Amino acid sequence: MSSTARTVLVVDDDPAMRAMVADYLGSRGFGVATAADGAEMARALAGGMVHLVLLDLKLSAEDGLDLLRDLRAASTVPVIVLTGQRREEVDRVLGLELGADDYLTKPFSLRELLARIRAVLRRGEGAPPGPGAPEAPESDEPAARGAPTRYRFAGWELDLRARELTSSDGRSVPLTRGELALLAAFLRSPGRELSREQLLAASRMHEDVFDRSIDVHILRLRRKLEANPTRPEVIRTVRTVGYMLAVAVDTL
Repeated sequence: MSSTARTVLVVDDDPAMRAMVADYLGSRGFGVATAADGAEMARALAGGMVHLVLLDLKLSAEDGLDLLRDLRAASTVPVIVLTGQRREEVDRVLGLELGADDYLTKPFSLRELLARIRAVLRRGEGAPPGPGAPEAPESDEPAARGAPTRYRFAGWELDLRARELTSSDGRSVPLTRGELALLAAFLRSPGRELSREQLLAASRMHEDVFDRSIDVHILRLRRKLEANPTRPEVIRTVRTVGYMLAVAVDTL
């Protein structure tokens, strides 16, 4: 994915931070817009194409979580939130639940920021091909050799060969490659507690999965699979361990 014509909106009330991030991303081929508060953010979003928002949650005069909530209600533009060290976990959980696509904790490496921006943009563009598209190479195929390729669970059906997730009413739901790999890992181990390290290993062939981004992918899967993502019944959190697929699975 080329960064050409991709515009990142940097929302931070620290002028030095805005300038540093803008200069760095600009030198890497991105278009960059900046905003110091919610009003400037709204004007920037209304005034042109923005492909990703980098949002500091600790603005001096506003609550970044409120801005994220309002933004997510009106737009599907990807958002990476910046959190502080002292409330990292609280902000991270709230931000992800409100629809952020990833997060970084200050202070952060500009190289990691660039990697995460590219990863989130890839996820947005990375919906798997539909039926009839050329089959992916063997190394990118989530179906292990000799393993089942079709699964039915909790009213859903997943066809790994076609890379298609279908609901009980026949609705097709797109999955990114990372989401597909994670769901396949769960379906191969129903009822088994899987650590983040195991889930990361299951998705290691995909560049857009970081260790801390496992939680982001799980939230995205829950929004697609669960009747109520805030009270998940399909993919459950296992405290101090990781996650578990908590429903019966049939192979077809």
